[in-house]
Amino acid sequence: MPSGKVRYAKLSSANGGQINSQKETSPAKESLKPKRCPGVVGPHALEKSCTDVPFKAIACAFSQFLVGACLIITGCLLLAGYISKVGANRAFPVLTVGILVFLPGFYYLIVAYRAYRGCPGCSFHDLPDFDH
Repeated sequence: MPSGKVRYAKLSSANGGQINSQKETSPAKESLKPKRCPGVVGPHALEKSCTDVPFKAIACAFSQFLVGACLIITGCLLLAGYISKVGANRAFPVLTVGILVFLPGFYYLIVAYRAYRGCPGCSFHDLPDFDH
């Protein structure tokens, strides 16, 4: 058996314990397939339209993510002394605000991504609504 191929066989069934057809797959081909959430057929199976996607909420989450990441990086540079020699007097407040802004943005981006992929238990209704 070549090292790049794996053989799979069906387990025995109720009809005499016979092993049925075998299927060969290459692990390289399996790793190239897009990974989906369990139980999802594909994006075409999702019944969503452009009006169902809350673009304002996703834009707000993305901006929170970016601003929080910039504040965290700035706080780390302040703490390390690369920007100025203020030390912990200014670094910890910048880091604290950066973390407080980053976390909700990151969370809502993950929720939006999982809702787009069609993962069970996630929907665009979990995002904040800015239309009302």
